[in-house]
Amino acid sequence: MEIKKGNVYEFTIDDLAYGGKGICRIPTEEGNYVVFIPNSIPGQTILTRIVKKRRNYAEGRALKLISRSEDEIQIPYQEVSGAPYATLPLPLQRKYKERDSLDQFKKLGSEEVIQRYDGMIASPIDWCYRNKMEYSFSAILWNREDEDSIDEFGLGFKKRGMWWAVEDLKKPSGLFDKEFEKGILNIKDYCEASGLPAWHAPQRKGFFRSLLVRKSFQQNKFMIALMTSSDGLDSFDLDKFAEFLLDLYPSRIAGIIHTLSDSEGDRFEYKPEASKLIWGEDHLIEDLLGLKFKKSLSSFFQTNPASAEVLYQKVIDLVEKYRSTGITLDLFCGTGTIAQLIARQLQDQKVVGVDITKSSIEDAQKNALINSINNVEFISSDVGKFLQAHPEYSGKIGTIILDPPRNGVETKTLQKVIGLCGKTIVYVSCNPSTQARDAKLLIEAGYYPKYYTLVDQFPHTSHIEGIAVFTK
Repeated sequence: MEIKKGNVYEFTIDDLAYGGKGICRIPTEEGNYVVFIPNSIPGQTILTRIVKKRRNYAEGRALKLISRSEDEIQIPYQEVSGAPYATLPLPLQRKYKERDSLDQFKKLGSEEVIQRYDGMIASPIDWCYRNKMEYSFSAILWNREDEDSIDEFGLGFKKRGMWWAVEDLKKPSGLFDKEFEKGILNIKDYCEASGLPAWHAPQRKGFFRSLLVRKSFQQNKFMIALMTSSDGLDSFDLDKFAEFLLDLYPSRIAGIIHTLSDSEGDRFEYKPEASKLIWGEDHLIEDLLGLKFKKSLSSFFQTNPASAEVLYQKVIDLVEKYRSTGITLDLFCGTGTIAQLIARQLQDQKVVGVDITKSSIEDAQKNALINSINNVEFISSDVGKFLQAHPEYSGKIGTIILDPPRNGVETKTLQKVIGLCGKTIVYVSCNPSTQARDAKLLIEAGYYPKYYTLVDQFPHTSHIEGIAVFTK
């Protein structure tokens, strides 16, 4: 079979690639030619358009599901791009994620970590576990029945591989709060009835852009932020919109915010100077392992609080088990969740949290006051320049906790972390590939892997959280 860009083919998926794309292998004289197809799972037959063609592989866009896999199960939710594994049984989801995660350590030369693997920890909640969700407005709607895009007002999730189109949420996704998502079509109808247009991504114009919702499981309340452009704002009554939301979700709303963005980008963009509190509070309160955390619209917070408690308890246990004398340093600390939990557990030790984002450090300091944690300090600093800026900590660091973003720790920064000479490093990661890459460098620097586990923090997606411990 000769594969050409732009042509349409039927492919049967035979495996999953790291990251969750389906794979179809086509035998050729030179070996298997691989086609990657997002939002597909083994056993499905997919009508696919080739959008990228290379010598050894191609990338396709799923146009239509021809037949389902015999492994698939019925789910009571709408299938969405953000949950490609949703129709697979949870044990099979975890099997793929475990295999793909461990493979990264083999491929990137840090196999010693696998020898310390202690299995995967399941999320306590399988459905409706997220505490944050972004819904996009679009003037281009993906019609699931016709498998085509049409020019209509839409509000929902972007169709993967089609950044310009959204798919209406006609029933809950199973990822976020069911009651909230049952009201999404009402919000769409209200906004459409205003006569103002949804954002048209290819043309870079429109009024309604996105809806960001954060939830506190402790309070059982939402903070809702509507992002619009300035073009048409004079014609839209924000106070009436707030009244509509309060009627739609009685007793469930903590605060409603409007934020303005004329940027050409498609992601939610929060700028305090371009935002206005329309009603209620500008924050939520969440409880994690008995501590309270105040989170604003822009605060980083683990998206699955129930599983985060499992993750953080494991980190606490490991820090205590491999405890070293000296200061515990929490790098990339965000709003200081781990640092405060560790400080409460190790009250005879000082804990220092470091993060480059000033607003996160301010939130961390406020949360430490709320929780009366006195043996923790938060510093706004580039992680790689921390010791240079704070030489008073030189030679005093015992344990280092790393919890970097998805792209891991930059090589130069990791070399400086190694230079801090901590006896124990506990590395938390949401990206097995970058964690495996960084593990190789730590091993080469004399750190020996002692423990590794996975936490299924994100059911029904390809994402996973990993915890590794290294000691000298």
